[in-house]
Amino acid sequence: MRLEGERVYLRPLELHDADGAYPSWLNDPEVCRYNSHGETLYTREMAQSYIASVIDNPSYAVFAICLREDDRHVGNISLQQVSAKNSSAEFAILIGEPSIFGKGIGYEAGKLLLEYAFDTLKLHRLYCGTHAENIAMQKLALKLGMSEEGSRRDAFFKNGTFADIVEYGILADEYSEGLR
Repeated sequence: MRLEGERVYLRPLELHDADGAYPSWLNDPEVCRYNSHGETLYTREMAQSYIASVIDNPSYAVFAICLREDDRHVGNISLQQVSAKNSSAEFAILIGEPSIFGKGIGYEAGKLLLEYAFDTLKLHRLYCGTHAENIAMQKLALKLGMSEEGSRRDAFFKNGTFADIVEYGILADEYSEGLR
């Protein structure tokens, strides 16, 4: 399966992606500033193990974000904790190439994933949480039509410091009214 956008396409993450730049992203302090990675060395073998664990796992839909112009894998985007019972999933995104930060790649990939979640999987709700200082992710969540739903105080610990997690969510009917 391939989800096509104007500048990017999404394809399922594959084992060979562990041989590319992907593992190095999770060792880059700039890329991992607001996520749980970066405190221990992330290896090719760890990437392969993760990819193998999500392939054909109904609780995950993990995609590589690739640039159409050169097929370069620049990030990952996923639905995690997919729940058929609750008709919901967690939205997650990682842009691994700092050279494309702030260029709208995350937004385009996010729109493709929301379309897949709501139109293909027929989910009712998507949600995400982000570090309180991750302004770029907060702006992305809002631009994708998500609403701020609250925060979890001191829910994230990294580099000796606790931080709040800001929560966002969007329902299928809100998506159908806003993003199309």
